[in-house]
Amino acid sequence: MQLRNLLCVTILTLVSASAAFAGVTVTSPANGATVGSPAQFVGSASSTFPITGIRIYVDNVSVFATSAASFNTPIAMSSGSRFVVTQAWDTSGAVFTTSMTVNVTSGSPTPTPGLPVPPANAAVISDIDQIAGWQSCSQCAGAGGSGPVAAFSQAQNVVSPSMDSRSSQFNISGSTPYSDALWWKQLGAINTTSNFKYDVYFYLTQPNSAQALEFDVNQSNGAHKFIFGTQCNIRNGSHWDVWGGTSNTWQNTGIACTVPTAFTWHHLTWEFQRTTTNTIFIGFTLDGVTHYVNLSYPAIGSGVSELNVAFQMDGDYAMHAYSTWLDKVSLTAW
Repeated sequence: MQLRNLLCVTILTLVSASAAFAGVTVTSPANGATVGSPAQFVGSASSTFPITGIRIYVDNVSVFATSAASFNTPIAMSSGSRFVVTQAWDTSGAVFTTSMTVNVTSGSPTPTPGLPVPPANAAVISDIDQIAGWQSCSQCAGAGGSGPVAAFSQAQNVVSPSMDSRSSQFNISGSTPYSDALWWKQLGAINTTSNFKYDVYFYLTQPNSAQALEFDVNQSNGAHKFIFGTQCNIRNGSHWDVWGGTSNTWQNTGIACTVPTAFTWHHLTWEFQRTTTNTIFIGFTLDGVTHYVNLSYPAIGSGVSELNVAFQMDGDYAMHAYSTWLDKVSLTAW
């Protein structure tokens, strides 16, 4: 009996030590410290699962992100009392957060990422949901472009629900778990643009049936393909993901994306940018709340020229049928 109790105590001690092992720690500066700007932030995260990313927010604005398990980086901040949150996440979807306040004695304004105001000559393509000629597939929407086949359809110019009496309805069902359906609309090649603002309203009546919802912009300029892929990963971690370019995998942003409210129009705006070789995910605004992503990934090679927007619906473990309505879909590019 004594040996059994000793084993139980030992196991409980190991479990407690394992639980205490997970978290994110900022070793410098200390909470309440007085610092100049930029201030050097040093810290790390640990868990029983591999750490996949760390993000630092100053006054609720994302100013730094890394896929490593540690950081040692300068961060510029405005003078005054600044509220700093450091967040990390691991491969299980667990999120660890620590917060602190620092007093900045002399500094420059905290950089606020975001696209500049579009110029007067920017290309604006409105009401894309009403334009004929959408293309679609199911198998190509799965992993490696060879997934299981779902039953899917699209209906345009739907009066209700809609915001302008002409929404587009997308439907998915089927019998094979985790089947997907992808729709896209080619908009013609515009190779010279490098800034993109994708704006869409979406509506669901059965959001609990959705595994994930994907909102994309794709540009190919004859040399590279820039995949601005984003998804609200509802059932596999409840976070926003972005496409990792040449890594050919989704990258967790650490920004939450829970089940959308049913029977409600949600307004989503994504901002993207590209260099000659990289895609840049600047950030997004969902229902009036802005989140800065600040992640960049290498583009893949491509010999074609095209520009399109895309929308994907992912089915769940039982392929519960559901529909999504899109309205007032627009793309601004310059």
